[in-house]
Amino acid sequence: MSGQAEALQSDQRPLVVGIGGTIGAISSTERALRIALDAAGEQGFRTRLFGGADMAKLPLYDPKASERTAEEREFVDAVRGASALIIASPGYHGSISGVVKNALDLLEETARDPDRAYLADMPVGLIATAYGWQATGSTIAALRSIVHALRGWPTPFAAAINSAVTKFDDEGGASDPAVVEQLRLIGQQVARFAPLVKAG
Repeated sequence: MSGQAEALQSDQRPLVVGIGGTIGAISSTERALRIALDAAGEQGFRTRLFGGADMAKLPLYDPKASERTAEEREFVDAVRGASALIIASPGYHGSISGVVKNALDLLEETARDPDRAYLADMPVGLIATAYGWQATGSTIAALRSIVHALRGWPTPFAAAINSAVTKFDDEGGASDPAVVEQLRLIGQQVARFAPLVKAG
């Protein structure tokens, strides 16, 4: 178990887990996700980010594998303990990225959990980034379909960000203040709805 995971276990505040990013350098998607998570944190929640570097450590999901890696177990355990999720994906060829889909496929491990299968009754915020508006819309639609299939509740607002127009910085900001407010709304909405459900 990582030091971050141990610290989270000792903190009894409800947890919001963020999933998103790309393999390689920290991306616009991951920066957008961090803004949303920070907004949830301001509402009294602890947060855990699984970014591109974390997802790169997850092997391709094999439903018949007899054992899971330490990284797979840490990811699934974090989602099991979460009161809400925020999922952020870049738009690749009109849909979500492979690394985000692979991480979500791993949630099949929760299918038979007695207290909460999959994301049942969990609020889930959605963020899509792409170089163009068309891909952001189709990526949000794909994310909504996946969350519904996993029995979760997509929050009313989803953030679609055209990264050809909006640029993020290393300090946690963006070139368009309206985009920052949209991302903060994602975090605020999952925080608002999370107390209505109990983590498994």
